[in-house]
Amino acid sequence: MDVVFIKEPGEIELLDVPEPAVKDGEALLKIKYCGICGSDIATYTGNQPFASYPRIPGHEFSAEIVDIEDNDLGLKAGMIVTANPYFNCGHCYPCSKGKVNCCESNETMGVQRDGSFAEYITMPIERIVNGRGLSAQTLALIEPFSIGYHAINRGNIKNKDNVLVIGAGPIGIFAMLSAKLAGAKVTIVDMLKERLDLAKSMGADQIVNVSQKTLAKEVEKLTNGNGMDACVEAVGHANTFLQCIENAAFGGKIILIGNGKTETKFNHSILLKKELDVYGSRNSLYDFKPLIDKVKTNNLDIEKIITHIYAKEDVLQAFKELNNNDGSMAKVLIKFN
Repeated sequence: MDVVFIKEPGEIELLDVPEPAVKDGEALLKIKYCGICGSDIATYTGNQPFASYPRIPGHEFSAEIVDIEDNDLGLKAGMIVTANPYFNCGHCYPCSKGKVNCCESNETMGVQRDGSFAEYITMPIERIVNGRGLSAQTLALIEPFSIGYHAINRGNIKNKDNVLVIGAGPIGIFAMLSAKLAGAKVTIVDMLKERLDLAKSMGADQIVNVSQKTLAKEVEKLTNGNGMDACVEAVGHANTFLQCIENAAFGGKIILIGNGKTETKFNHSILLKKELDVYGSRNSLYDFKPLIDKVKTNNLDIEKIITHIYAKEDVLQAFKELNNNDGSMAKVLIKFN
């Protein structure tokens, strides 16, 4: 079978390897689509601090069950599914409290262990999630959607809240959609027109291009000077974190999704003065099943976020082009079967 193989930073190729052997408690999955995540690009470029090499990337995927033993989940051969790619140890302190997404020894597919960029993979049955008839392309988007969904749930966003999302990449757009599902009014911010146009087409109430307008002035207009009930940081830059602090209302919330790579200096007294709640959000918890239900029952067309689909033979081109993204590429999928 074909697998995508990152031998070392900058060196990616398609290899022919034997199909994986299925162990007790596992299912054999035939991969349909894989999404390229920012962490996959970071592994490719050598900027992923948790990655080890060589590595098969990928953790956003849909698949068809090829072979599976009898189970209590109702999963059968032929079903189109997705799966939770975060492997927790089960015995550390957060795991013992049920916060398995915060496992101290977490291993994410494509980072600390081999991932889904392959024609076939094996997966523990308990990690497989019934796709409930959703398309293979939609199911490949559930994992990145779950990141934003978990973050919005962490921040306990309510109906009619004014929410600001900074960053209109795929994770920011999925956070916007999650806040909309909670009944919030959402403004999304970016510097790139293409991303903002996509966010608007997918349901954002307001868009702000910060390459043309001053964010603080726009927030003042939109909230009658009150500030935002919640600000979601989906970029990972120091200045966007500071913008969240600036634009949050007194008594408001800050929700952090973007993975920052530099230190941020600020006077923490502003957090006290405004009495801000700050929520870090990591991975996803038990969000796959309820999110699939919401996509299905609300008839959400999340496939709008897919701008490019590549054949597996063109995976090197896909990685290179996404690494040099000018803003025209949102979610990129690789088609395997």
